Amino acid sequence: MDLRAITDWDDAYANAAHIAGGDRWPDAWVAPARRWREACGARAMLDLPYGDAPRNRYDLFLPEGSPRGLVVFIHGGYWLALDKSYWSHLSRGPLARGFAVAMPSYTLCPETRIGGIAREIGAAIAAAAARIDGPIFITGHSAGGHLAARMVAAPSPLPPEVAARVAHTVPISVLADLRPLMRTAMNATLRIDDAEAAAESPALLAPLPGTRVTCWVGADERPEFRRQSALLANIWTGLGAATAIVEEQGRHHFNVIDGLEDPDHPLTRALLGE
Repeated sequence: MDLRAITDWDDAYANAAHIAGGDRWPDAWVAPARRWREACGARAMLDLPYGDAPRNRYDLFLPEGSPRGLVVFIHGGYWLALDKSYWSHLSRGPLARGFAVAMPSYTLCPETRIGGIAREIGAAIAAAAARIDGPIFITGHSAGGHLAARMVAAPSPLPPEVAARVAHTVPISVLADLRPLMRTAMNATLRIDDAEAAAESPALLAPLPGTRVTCWVGADERPEFRRQSALLANIWTGLGAATAIVEEQGRHHFNVIDGLEDPDHPLTRALLGE
């Protein structure tokens, strides 16, 4: 029997150090995101409010013609960093297929807790859903993948009438179980404790009835991200959700989201169920 234990939890959740040229992210996203916002012109509605906190703002990108529904992309950064402005170009694929795309920012830790962030994202999705009719498709990357999954875990931060519209959720590189993060140095800022891990880990919660979820992860990602993705799909299958897991070949933690730029990429098509 080959017993394996993780002794360095900071390394287990480190990404840039294990990717050639990894230090160029997240800066590498800034220019393409800015160019796309400029290209969208009036179809990019920026800094729409969904709450009273300074970062309670979302960008809404509109397709040509009437939207077929709403896609929500939730950014990562370990709940500690970044904002909506880094990811605008990832709306390109769903927009080309006729869907509006909302991208919220949220208050970062330690100003709030992860549970507070989940409630903010619920409010952001509700605000966008009030503007856009039709089905809702939720995705997010890393910590954003956690938040995406959390929206369809009971009790959901979404209003019931909004949760009922969620057609598919695709957490990318999901952090489904918060307990391992309690062993990292960043938890001095995140302040995850046993109670919050139990309340906010999708893998420790039941999916909402009728949930469809596809866990998407790069085949070249750190083992913990692949394990967490498989964990959520495995547990929620046993709790009645329709689940799938995709390990995309040749993708690491920072380029696994790139497929959303392409309307014909398998990630975009899977998200939209097409």
